[in-house]
Amino acid sequence: MLKFVNLNQENPKKSDSEKRLKNFDEIYARFSKEKAENQSSRCSQCGIPYCQIHCPLQNNIPDWLQLTAENRLQEAFEISSATNNMPEVCGRICPQDRLCEGNCVIEQSGHGSVTIGSIEKHITDVAWEKGWIDKINVINEKEQSVGIIGSGPAGLAAGEELRKKGYQVTIYDRYDRPGGLLIYGIPNFKLEKEIVIRRTNRLSESGINFEMNCEIGSSTSFEKIQKKHEAILIATGVYKSREINLNHNNSNNVVPALEYLVCSNRKGLKDNVKDFDSGRLNAQNKNVVVIGGGDTAMDCVRTAVRQGAKSVKCLYRRDQKNMPGSQREVENAIEEGIDFQWLTLPAEYIGSELINKLKIIKMTLGSPDESGRRKPEPIPGSEINLDVDLIIEALGFEPENIPNMFDKPELEITQWGTIKINYKNMMTNLSGVFAAGDIVRGASLVVWGIKDGRDAATNIHNYIQEKNKANLENILIKQGFRENAEA
Repeated sequence: MLKFVNLNQENPKKSDSEKRLKNFDEIYARFSKEKAENQSSRCSQCGIPYCQIHCPLQNNIPDWLQLTAENRLQEAFEISSATNNMPEVCGRICPQDRLCEGNCVIEQSGHGSVTIGSIEKHITDVAWEKGWIDKINVINEKEQSVGIIGSGPAGLAAGEELRKKGYQVTIYDRYDRPGGLLIYGIPNFKLEKEIVIRRTNRLSESGINFEMNCEIGSSTSFEKIQKKHEAILIATGVYKSREINLNHNNSNNVVPALEYLVCSNRKGLKDNVKDFDSGRLNAQNKNVVVIGGGDTAMDCVRTAVRQGAKSVKCLYRRDQKNMPGSQREVENAIEEGIDFQWLTLPAEYIGSELINKLKIIKMTLGSPDESGRRKPEPIPGSEINLDVDLIIEALGFEPENIPNMFDKPELEITQWGTIKINYKNMMTNLSGVFAAGDIVRGASLVVWGIKDGRDAATNIHNYIQEKNKANLENILIKQGFRENAEA
């Protein structure tokens, strides 16, 4: 350990930008055993591990780095997976530059951070290959069941933790495959779908029941599943796309980011995708403009260029320094030839049945707003028109109207439309109904979804145990073995 002074930071090899544009394969190679050990040995084993502190899951990073450096990989995996239900997913898609790696002590000292994400990915990929990951071994089967609405990171993590405790778990989802945005929202070049399918298959083999193509409110009622289970977890995520305040006359070449990404991912899964085959959501030979500066926008521009777009522009109203997404993803997009139009705001969609021009206006950064960020201000007379064939709006996501969808108007929501919970136990205002993930905190990271799902499982378990205890007390009172304290 402590080899960071004479051993430089080294990331896994990244495929050449021209080569990677020809396919949707993951762009980063895996570490060899030797490279993983060498890079792990750079860890300074801090007394206060800031990498761990800045990980939402509080992963015990220094310990599994040391074990990797010592070639004790199975032990490293056991520690890594003890706090994370999908370490190979987080290793691939977490913005480590903003979390663990960005807060690595040796990064602050100028030596370059330990490549934590790539090592985490290496550990778990080897674990799968070696057969160290088996189906869940349930020791104490319980009769009680829990229904989970949503099969994204929060729902899957909660389902796994509850199944470990012996509960009967059913996960309901509107889509035809479990995984949520892991399957349909994140492109293959960041997360190959077999990685997710392997995880969900393991849960299915462990006794978790998946009911797909099941939309609560239409396929079945919320009341029905409520009667079926001792507790319910709402983990639907946020799927409603934010819209830009411009009139596009319902033109079919102005599309939300998620609609575009779902279409592309379905095509990659060999589905029959009408909107892709017709060309509507296929960027090939088109001038594509993506509006937004987050990770979803990066997914869209990088997908479009792989589909063979004629040109791909990304419009963002602030500069690169102020982009909300991962800088690593921005750099990958730049390498792949994306034309970033910094300090640019869309001003008008021009066209009737199809939008063929987009008027943009250049911006400058003025005084800080209420958030502390410098406010973008338009530069008079800077308007120009861009030729466009496909416009993708990637402005973030908002919650759907869950009380209305579920026909549960009494379910309380916040002013932002997220579900309101008691943060001490994650329960909503409805007894036995819990909520976790993006539907509570708003659009966020996969790692936060896993964290929330794990916490929800603990709270649901405590709720059911307390309920069991109360039921037992009532039985004992009726049989005369206990006095009724309320009498």
